[in-house]
Amino acid sequence: MNFKSKLPNVGRHIFSHMTALANEYHAVNLSQGFPDFDPDPDLLKFVGEALSKNTNQYAPMPGLPQLRMQIAAKMKSGYDLDIDWENEITIGTGATEMIFAAIAATVWPGDEVILVEPCYDCYRPAVESVGGKAVVYKMKAPEFRIDWKAIRELVSPKTRMICLCTPNNPTGKVLDQYDMGQLMAITAGTDILLMCDEVYQYMTFGGRQHLSPLQFPGLRERTFAAFSFGKTYHVTGWKVGYCVAPAALTAELRKVHQNMTYCTSHPFQHAIAHYMEKSDSHLQLAAFFERKRDLFLEALGQTKFNVLDCDGGYFLLLDYAEISDENDFDFCVRLIKEFGIAAIPVSHLYSDLHDDRLIRICFAKKDETLLEAARRLKAV
Repeated sequence: MNFKSKLPNVGRHIFSHMTALANEYHAVNLSQGFPDFDPDPDLLKFVGEALSKNTNQYAPMPGLPQLRMQIAAKMKSGYDLDIDWENEITIGTGATEMIFAAIAATVWPGDEVILVEPCYDCYRPAVESVGGKAVVYKMKAPEFRIDWKAIRELVSPKTRMICLCTPNNPTGKVLDQYDMGQLMAITAGTDILLMCDEVYQYMTFGGRQHLSPLQFPGLRERTFAAFSFGKTYHVTGWKVGYCVAPAALTAELRKVHQNMTYCTSHPFQHAIAHYMEKSDSHLQLAAFFERKRDLFLEALGQTKFNVLDCDGGYFLLLDYAEISDENDFDFCVRLIKEFGIAAIPVSHLYSDLHDDRLIRICFAKKDETLLEAARRLKAV
């Protein structure tokens, strides 16, 4: 049988690889972006209650109405956005599914999609699986700021979409008013769409405010914005996310969603809707994670690593150039085997494996986990 892979360059997920090694060597796992602490007990209680409330069958394809209403209310209170919950919000199986559905619904074979790298590594496979062409703009270390003139030069008549992430994974950079203005200027008068990954929306530090393209004239009508309850409520294993987009784009996204997963876990949606109605815990996330970042930064002060600035999200980039001239993958493997620390080689978040000798570590961990990790890193 003749068979040709649609994704010949996609191998084992770097996150899965590093976590498997971490488990094998009993390392402190700072590689994957998940907390090692429990969510709010009230949220867990609401899941138990939901299981007894006829939530064991399919949820509505677009998501539970009460959950979408709560999202719309939070978008209004947080960003002063009037969102039509019925026609502009879709609940998906994690933000990753919503990102894939947005790309699959709108990118045609031969269309070009601009990716800003380093980035979460699901974007490019989504583009290529539907026949699109990834056009890569690489941010430069250590500042990792977008050169919008360079982005403009990548735009062509074939450009269908620009993919962004703010706060950025893995760099922690947050798009500001200037960035949004440049994006408006570049896309004005075009049919270019935006896919904005905003799963770390509530985690911005130093008084910075999260900005979404949905808030800006000329961008809202072209934007798919993806969000994650897993990141917001510390329940990444539940795989519940959502996408906010104008009605015309939402209609196309739902065509893919209903034929890919159809719907998302009914009891989890019910529990999250109830929790959102009762709690504003998301408003404490910035302070919560900024304190963890600062705790870890202080503990890392006596190591040989150079820690790059982090404005948002829950990752830090560590420069190990003064420690080793190994490539970042080999260095991460040695960290696990010799020092019991698992991290992500940042080169694997570039399409061409560009290597600045940087590793990504997650600080969404218990304080004792972070302090133990810092103790081990001091020995490197």
